[in-house]
Amino acid sequence: MKTINDFSFQHKKALIRVDFNVPLDENFNVTDANRIEAAKPTIDAILADGGSVILMSHLGRPKGKEEKYSLKHIVKKTEEVLGKPVHFASDCIGTVAETAAAQLKPGEILLLENLRFYTEEEAGDIEFSKKLAQLGDIYVNDAFGTAHRAHASTTIIAQFFEGKKCFGTLLAKEIESLNRVLKDSEKPVTAVLGGSKVSSKITVIENILDKVDHMIIGGGMTFTFIKALGGQVGDSICEEDKLQLALDILHLAKEKNVHIHIPVDVVAANAFSNDADTQIVDVREIPNGWQGLDAGPKSLENFKEVIMNSKTILWNGPLGVFEMENFAKGTITLGNYIAESTQKGAFSLVGGGDSVAAVKQFGLEPKMSYVSTGGGAMLEMLEGRTLPGIAAILS
Repeated sequence: MKTINDFSFQHKKALIRVDFNVPLDENFNVTDANRIEAAKPTIDAILADGGSVILMSHLGRPKGKEEKYSLKHIVKKTEEVLGKPVHFASDCIGTVAETAAAQLKPGEILLLENLRFYTEEEAGDIEFSKKLAQLGDIYVNDAFGTAHRAHASTTIIAQFFEGKKCFGTLLAKEIESLNRVLKDSEKPVTAVLGGSKVSSKITVIENILDKVDHMIIGGGMTFTFIKALGGQVGDSICEEDKLQLALDILHLAKEKNVHIHIPVDVVAANAFSNDADTQIVDVREIPNGWQGLDAGPKSLENFKEVIMNSKTILWNGPLGVFEMENFAKGTITLGNYIAESTQKGAFSLVGGGDSVAAVKQFGLEPKMSYVSTGGGAMLEMLEGRTLPGIAAILS
């Protein structure tokens, strides 16, 4: 696996695919610069090595060239994060981009306009890829969030950099962290899978059953399993057409000697609202008109024992509706258990939009071994798929 450490960037132009798809407010101010900050180590290292960098990214889902999706809006924030001036090219290919790239001196940074202003980007067009490739000497992919897309700038472009392509610091860390869970894990390994639907996690479950010793199932998925086992789930979210699938998963886990842990009690509410009446009930006996919205205290005690005895922990999905304060306790408590286990030497990997949002919201991010930057990409790797953006660098 080649990284930026395998190249000399002295007087070279590094063409870096970054993921600067950041949220903007109505005045085009960046409201969360995490993705820009995540790319800083790669950019800093190349500049320190005597190179210059050309950054390419998408922003949003524009229909053609839409001013509101222009990357010019993030130049100021990018300069703040990187602590250096950033040149901006008002196009990502053609004369404008080529001239700006040609004028770039060692130590300088150029940001190209939104790649998705061209439909050829998402189509993986080879001619568009070739025009992008002309801008740099070495291709660096540091965008894990888009590594599962076979787009021009993430995959197709790599064929024009034979022997001159590598992973950036961020993408290399993502791959190493996932491999540490999926291939080189220290046992016991525990996977915590939350979220609302079994159907969205089925491939992940099937792929990781061979790699884990314990699996904690939480969130809305809980109730499909409980109903499949004959429990009463009241008005809780439940995939009626996945009951047999839930039983099949439990059977397969037993065959593979994987211990499945499902909540035994829940915080139930009489409406999907933070202001609803609540009660703690047995997960198998949720009354009609009530729905489970968080894991209960007994469940959390059971989960604590599993987490504290784990050496490798994967967390994908919350235990409850953490966006509502009254149903966030399960997710926060679980996060604190994982943080404590990490402090004692376990390796913890958090990934997937909701669990990442939760650890950030509750200040737990610094206490985890690694928090992934790519939701869809991480899920596909957990499903055992080879991501095109990664394969393109390895080939």
